[in-house]
Amino acid sequence: MNEIICRLNAEDTFTKEGAEYTVDLFSKKQYRYTFWDDNKRKLYQSNLFNKSAIDLLYISLMVYYADRKVSRKNTDDAWTRDIKLFIPVLELEKWNANKELLEKMLSFLSGDRWSFEFRKRELNEKEVKAFKGITRQKNKHRPNAICMLSGGLDSFIGTIDTLVGNRDTWFVGHYGGGKGVIKYQKNVIGKLIEQYKLSENQFFNFFASPLQGIEDTTRTRSFMFFAHAIILGSAFNNVLPLIIPENGLISLNIPLTNTRLGSCSTRTTHPYYMGLLQQLLNNLSITVKLYNPYQFKTKGQIIADCKDLNFLKTNISETMSCSHPDVGRYARETKPSHCGNCLPCVIRRAAIEYAFHTDTSNYKDNDFRGIGASENLRSYKVGLLDYAQNSIDASLAIQISGQVVDNIENYCTVYQNGITELKTLLDKYNG
Repeated sequence: MNEIICRLNAEDTFTKEGAEYTVDLFSKKQYRYTFWDDNKRKLYQSNLFNKSAIDLLYISLMVYYADRKVSRKNTDDAWTRDIKLFIPVLELEKWNANKELLEKMLSFLSGDRWSFEFRKRELNEKEVKAFKGITRQKNKHRPNAICMLSGGLDSFIGTIDTLVGNRDTWFVGHYGGGKGVIKYQKNVIGKLIEQYKLSENQFFNFFASPLQGIEDTTRTRSFMFFAHAIILGSAFNNVLPLIIPENGLISLNIPLTNTRLGSCSTRTTHPYYMGLLQQLLNNLSITVKLYNPYQFKTKGQIIADCKDLNFLKTNISETMSCSHPDVGRYARETKPSHCGNCLPCVIRRAAIEYAFHTDTSNYKDNDFRGIGASENLRSYKVGLLDYAQNSIDASLAIQISGQVVDNIENYCTVYQNGITELKTLLDKYNG
């Protein structure tokens, strides 16, 4: 069991014999995050945040810390870790009542065994200062919705589609240590502000990253990303939609090959995970409603159906879909780019060709000839061949990564259509 202690103020002296790490989140020596420090003027537009949502933010930061700090390779199966976090919270009774739900949700997300021990705390210095600033600010604003804006293609389209019908929306982005994400986020934000005459106050961009992480799989990063948007949405009494745009094929997380059963997989928007997270928010009285508008569409379909197709087509190359855009730094390349052969890149390429027939995005390896790329191509083709020859039942396939109870027919259709998009692209290459 890997035990990690969290502290949120200098007066906290909690200790646990045998704990692997003690993390002082009020100090920048172990963890850098900017929620309270950046965007202050923007934060003060809101009302006071729900205290359970504040707790959720710190829990997500600590979960991400553990995800980066505890290596998978030393476990019995080189994957599943046992992690226990000791965390102070403002709403102790609520968190004790929902501890099992939180553990179940995170275990599904990361593939680990999580456990928590909570203890009571009061508002710390940063929170008190922020609450005073929010209280003093007279000009308040309640948006109609909040939308995640990662810099990726799906979130860019989600932002466009949202703005066509509702320009009174806040957008939330997150970036870590790499340069690839923040560059593309800034690019698309600039384009969106110019196109739709938006205010910079509508865009929130937060940094959060533990220092000196050793594990690269980081399945829980999305939980921490969502928590930043959820705390903003918690400040309003009426239910606020949180739009999380992701195509249905990626959302279902069905492994195309056995190589995707591990570190390259993501369950960020899987319907089972989203259901657990929504249940947790409801139980904590956090008035945020999670919504993925593209749950039953492939990436190609959401491109083709975009509500401002000309704007999208002009700027589609400004978005980043690659799972490792900074990998070029090992070859002393200074600019981030798409690798062209990881699964997110391949799905992107297939989708753009489905919608536009041509793709002007820059890829390091268009033809699957580089180191590792040819192996990826063969792996994808084996997966597609297995799908075709064995006539895999879609209703069973969609259950591989997690339980799907409702809308079975719709999920089957998006899976089948997504595989067709991929096959159309990959049939052009020998592998």
